[in-house]
Amino acid sequence: MYALARPFLFCLDAERAHDLALASIEAAWRTGTTPLLAARPKPLPVEAFGLRFDNPVGLAAGLDKNGAYVDALAALGFGFVEVGTTTPRAQPGNPKPRMFRLPEHEAVINRLGFNNGGVDALVRNVERAKFGGVLGINIGKNKDTPNERAVDDYLHCLERVYARASYVTVNISSPNTQGLRDLQEEETLRRFVGTLREAQERLAAQHGARKPMLLKIAPDLSEAELDAIAEVLLAAGVDGLICTNTTIDRAAVAGHRHADEAGGLSGKPVFVKSTQVLRGMAQRLGGRIPLVGVGGIVGGGDAAAKIAAGATLVQFYTGMIYRGPGLIGDCVEAIRART
Repeated sequence: MYALARPFLFCLDAERAHDLALASIEAAWRTGTTPLLAARPKPLPVEAFGLRFDNPVGLAAGLDKNGAYVDALAALGFGFVEVGTTTPRAQPGNPKPRMFRLPEHEAVINRLGFNNGGVDALVRNVERAKFGGVLGINIGKNKDTPNERAVDDYLHCLERVYARASYVTVNISSPNTQGLRDLQEEETLRRFVGTLREAQERLAAQHGARKPMLLKIAPDLSEAELDAIAEVLLAAGVDGLICTNTTIDRAAVAGHRHADEAGGLSGKPVFVKSTQVLRGMAQRLGGRIPLVGVGGIVGGGDAAAKIAAGATLVQFYTGMIYRGPGLIGDCVEAIRART
């Protein structure tokens, strides 16, 4: 069915098509016609950071920034759903246009800039959801919060979402908030993660339940930077690592008319780079921290390759723009075939 809808969606501005696609998925769920969009995959249970997943294929953050479509998206057959990125206060994001398709490359460039309704709005939406599976909530900082106070934004969001999240992802790797990636620098990261870990343990005691905290990193880091991040994560006891966010590298799409647009590149061109980071971090961490593989999954074989590189779980977002919800089942089956 998506093959019929895609030409129409691709005639629209990318961000408008994004909104229409979400509305259509919601309408299908409310009318009981979700099976027409995608056949729900058979279970392929997996456990990671103390949670049980119906299957290892999840929705990456970014599609549902405000947690407004959790039930509809989960009904497509994802093993887990991650919403956000959310920030303490609502913010409009960067000026439009800020999202560009590169169909020849099965890619997207976006500079949305954490556009969202604020963490309180997200929490209200999530509280209304009926989904009983694994829900990740991705948190960030407001654009106008200086880096020296960034941890305060993350603490605020962590405290607000803690009760409703199955796990929380700390996003310090988006290229679309100026200076955000500077938080990945070793000493800054050590203090930053240490403060969040203290808050996590305090909240665990307060709520009587420990919620895993994951870190999401960029694909554009040097080997030395990755070495340092691995040391910080192991020392701090972070529960999981997501490899990776979008890339600022344009080598794979050089010459495309949108190649020089500012923002993060996602989709097929980032697969090799993100999988290299994933494999390298798997080697550095030696199985002590579970990994989530994200970046460039546009077919089942890509998901299986992420598992082979060391991931326990995988996520995608851009791949669904090009392949539709059927990609979920394709990925589950490809992973099943290699187990």
